[in-house]
Amino acid sequence: MPRTWLTDRFGLDVPLVGAPMAGVSDGRLAAAVSAAGALGMFGVPANAPGSWVAEQAAVAAGSGRPYGVGLMAWALPDSPEQLDAVLAARPALVSVSYGGFGPYVEPLRGAGITVAVQAGTTEEALAAERAGVDVVVARGGEGGGHGRDEVATLPLLQSVLDAVNVPVLAAGGIATARGLAAVLAAGAEGGWAGTAFLGCAETTLAGPARARVLAAAETGTAYGRVFDVAQRLAWPPEYGGRALRNAFFDRWHGREEELGADEAARAELTAARRDGDYDAAYVYAGQAVGLVRRERPAAEVVAGFAAVDELLSRFHQR
Repeated sequence: MPRTWLTDRFGLDVPLVGAPMAGVSDGRLAAAVSAAGALGMFGVPANAPGSWVAEQAAVAAGSGRPYGVGLMAWALPDSPEQLDAVLAARPALVSVSYGGFGPYVEPLRGAGITVAVQAGTTEEALAAERAGVDVVVARGGEGGGHGRDEVATLPLLQSVLDAVNVPVLAAGGIATARGLAAVLAAGAEGGWAGTAFLGCAETTLAGPARARVLAAAETGTAYGRVFDVAQRLAWPPEYGGRALRNAFFDRWHGREEELGADEAARAELTAARRDGDYDAAYVYAGQAVGLVRRERPAAEVVAGFAAVDELLSRFHQR
């Protein structure tokens, strides 16, 4: 297995991070990914109380291996207890992204925590480096969930690797050992994968949502702000979300201003989420979703990524 900054920093068997997917990855998935030899993370929803963070951190730590936590920078001013809970838990890695992340870097690093920022442009990566982060995650527009949709993973990764001096991980579209081999060969210190784990029973996805994931094709996602606007979430507008395309998205895409004032549509989405109606409710997923074809435990997904060793060995032998 290739040794990189990521594997050496955290004692990993595979140079891979399981992305922090708020509402999908909690402590259980993080623990399963970490136990399998990668670095598992859980994502903190914008409205989660500090007690929830503490509970999930305890579960994630149960693997006995390093784990990480993902925070949304835009939500922290209204939820400072999330940062307090993370500082108390002291995970190995914290990603604080999407918004004004600067004030949080030094408190986290001062607690002995490795700090990452997800960057969707080279300028964003440079800003993260200037803020003192330990590692930048170059996240391309193919990625699932929230982020920028301005640059794809490979051109972004090449540019960021040339621009910054801190270690760089690659995110967006990495769902198999082939994708991981590609970004390692380009110079990344590891991969950052979320969609690859959406077929795992260790996620919090309901059965019908997981069935949608397994049935989705590579062209089955769409990017935009529809679901955030409908829920009145305060995501910065430059960070839309990539999710499985459905009827609700198609109906409202391009009509976000109207949607922001439509209380019936808001109620429709709320009811759909409650009832598991995924013609309206969202399932965030990246363009690699077409590679997620069957339900597998997280350990099997990580083991699949471990085949990167063979792929890179074949490359060097040619």
